[in-house]
Amino acid sequence: MRIGIPRERRPGEHRVAAVPDVVKKYAEWSWDVAVERDAGTAAGFPDADYEDAGAAIVENAHDADLVLRVGPPDPSEIAQIPRGAALAGFLDPFVAADVARAAVDRGLTAIAVEAIPRTTLAQSMDALSSQANIAGYAAVLVAAGATPKLLPMMVTAAGTIPPSRALILGVGVAGLQAIATAKRLGAIVYAYDIRTETREQVESLGGKFVEAITTEADEGGYAREVGEDAAAQQHAALAPHVAASDLIVTTAQIPGRPAPLLVTEEMVRSMHAGSVIVDMAAATGGNVALSRPDEVVHVDGVAIHGPTNLASMYAADASRMYARNLLSLLGRARDEESGAFTVDLADEILGEAAVIAGGVARHPRTIALLEGAER
Repeated sequence: MRIGIPRERRPGEHRVAAVPDVVKKYAEWSWDVAVERDAGTAAGFPDADYEDAGAAIVENAHDADLVLRVGPPDPSEIAQIPRGAALAGFLDPFVAADVARAAVDRGLTAIAVEAIPRTTLAQSMDALSSQANIAGYAAVLVAAGATPKLLPMMVTAAGTIPPSRALILGVGVAGLQAIATAKRLGAIVYAYDIRTETREQVESLGGKFVEAITTEADEGGYAREVGEDAAAQQHAALAPHVAASDLIVTTAQIPGRPAPLLVTEEMVRSMHAGSVIVDMAAATGGNVALSRPDEVVHVDGVAIHGPTNLASMYAADASRMYARNLLSLLGRARDEESGAFTVDLADEILGEAAVIAGGVARHPRTIALLEGAER
C-alpha cells in the first residue's frame, strides 16, 4: 500500500495532508508513504522530518494507491493518479464538476471529507469541524488586527477605553470559536443563529443571544433555508445590532450550497466608519452584501474582508488536526491483520464519504452535479 502526499498548489494554501507524526503511524501499518518535495515546508514540516518518520521524498506523489490532499486537485493532477486508485481530501464534490468528472473518467474512488456524516462516531474524522475551529479563531484575529479600536476595556490615567462590541452571525463550530476568541480578547459579544438550540451554546460562552427568528435544525444539524418573509424578519431584527457593532464575523454556510444573506448593503452602510466585517462565507456567495472572495471592500469607511482559507493562516496546527482526521478515517478502511486498504461502501462513515467509487458517482448530490454539467 503506497500513500502519496502531494504539495498543495492552490495560491495561499500552506497546509499539508500528513504531518511527520502521522506518517509514523502509516509506517507502523506497513504502508509506504511518498511525500512530494517541500509538501510540508510552508506548514513548518521540512522534508528531513518526513524522512526521519519513514517517508520517501519524491518529485511526484500522485503515483500512489491512495493520494491524500487538503484542497481539490486540478484535473491535470488527477490525470497523474493511477487508474483505479483512491483519492481523499476536501474535494468540493457538490460544486466542482470538473474535479468529479476527472475522477470518474480516471476510475478513481474519491473520498470527500465534506461528506463525512456529522455524527458522534465520526467526530475524530470530522475535518470540516477541525478546520472550521481554526478558521473561527483566525477570523476574529483578522478583525482585531483591522479595527482601529482596542477590543478590551482599559482603565488608564488617560481615561477609560470602552470595550469593542462584536457580533457573530452563525453559531456552528466556527461561530462558537469566534465567540470564545472575541470574548477572551475582551470584547462584548453578541451572537445569532437561526437554529433554536444555539441560544444555550452562545450563553454558555458568555455571549448575548440576539432575539430574532429561530427554527429547528435540519437532519444534518445545519440551518434550514428560510423564505423571503422570514429573511425580512431576520434582517429587521439584526439591523440595530449590525449598526451598533465595531466588528462582525459571519460564518453561516453549508458545503455545496449558496450562503444565506444576513447583512444587507443598507445594514453595512448603517455601521460607523472604522467598523470591520469578516465574511467567512465569501467563497459561496457571502453572508454580507458587497463582500468579495479574498478581497477587502471598503464601503463608507467599513472594511469588509472576504477570506476564503483562514485555516491556512495557522498551517502547522491546522495540518496536524487535518492529518489526524484522515488517519482516523483511513483506519476504518484498513484490515488490521493484512494491512490491506479497502473502502467498505456499507460502512456508515466511509460509505457516505466515498462520493465516487471505482469511477461511479454514488452521492446523490455528486450525481446531480455531473448530470447538470452534461446538459
